Amino acid sequence: MRRWIPPTLALIALGLVPWAIWLTTVLPSHELADHWDLAWGGFDLLLAAALLATAAAAWRGSPLLEAAAACTGTLLVVDAWFDLLTSTDRDLTYAIVLAVVAELPLAALCLWIVIDSETCTRRVAAWRSPRRMVQAAPSRPPLATDATPTRSSSQR
Repeated sequence: MRRWIPPTLALIALGLVPWAIWLTTVLPSHELADHWDLAWGGFDLLLAAALLATAAAAWRGSPLLEAAAACTGTLLVVDAWFDLLTSTDRDLTYAIVLAVVAELPLAALCLWIVIDSETCTRRVAAWRSPRRMVQAAPSRPPLATDATPTRSSSQR
């Protein structure tokens, strides 16, 4: 990685703090938006694609699993955030239930995948294995009689 990338990203992150404070003081609390339906519909399609990518990566044991799960978890948290902040009355109750029952638990699952993708991949592989119903025979240490006799080419 280039040496300038981490400090640049850190400076941008620090610059976003005053920007966010300024936006919260300047922007109106209520705004009508054109294409509201397309924005939410498009976002949900993006979320569906991310969920599908995460499922496919887990199914295939892909090295992209962590990235897909991180994207999906992030989108789920953003979805819950904006659902809660843009809802009123009865829709707010629905948004709270959806966040608590679906979006945030799925985001937590994605976080677990990011943190421990090896376990997730191993469990999916075991689930897909045709021998998952048959218990493996207990392993035992090899006995001396199990060894295959060999002949040495050197003379003693």
